[in-house]
Amino acid sequence: MMNYQSTQGAAGQTPRQWPAQARVKLDSQRDTLVMFVHPQCACTEASLDELNRVLARCSVNVAAQIWFFQPVGLPTSWSQSTLRHNAAAIPTLIVQNDVGGEQARIFGAETSGYVVLYNPGGQLLFKGGITSSRGHEGDNFGESAIVALLSGKKSECAQTPVYGCSLFGRCQSSSATDSK
Repeated sequence: MMNYQSTQGAAGQTPRQWPAQARVKLDSQRDTLVMFVHPQCACTEASLDELNRVLARCSVNVAAQIWFFQPVGLPTSWSQSTLRHNAAAIPTLIVQNDVGGEQARIFGAETSGYVVLYNPGGQLLFKGGITSSRGHEGDNFGESAIVALLSGKKSECAQTPVYGCSLFGRCQSSSATDSK
């Protein structure tokens, strides 16, 4: 179980500059934070809780979006999970469907809970996860880095590991017992 919780997920190549082909909108006045999520990944509940804490502290400084993977050919009800319902309840967070994972692939997200943060000029500030292990809430380097950046401070950390299930495959955590 400990090995499962501490095994980081894959990450692709995240563009250093905001990708022109993205449907995700870059805010021209504030930093833009985007999280990519598998709607059935129980591990990602902790990431969503951490995102909620970040936004509670820094929401005026960031335009935040969460994109839920939606397989091509499956009904939208497939992605209508408790996780998505909880995301929709977070004030200021924009919830979107990522059909076929197109947007996730553009940003190099391969693991549920992957976060990117760009400044208004489109420069990448941070990429990675905001939990210290799979399904674990609490202080961690990713959350601290984002809060520092959104508060106008420097961060020593611009990349952290992400812990979660594959965005594009079968979610393994739905049957696992994750501790929060």
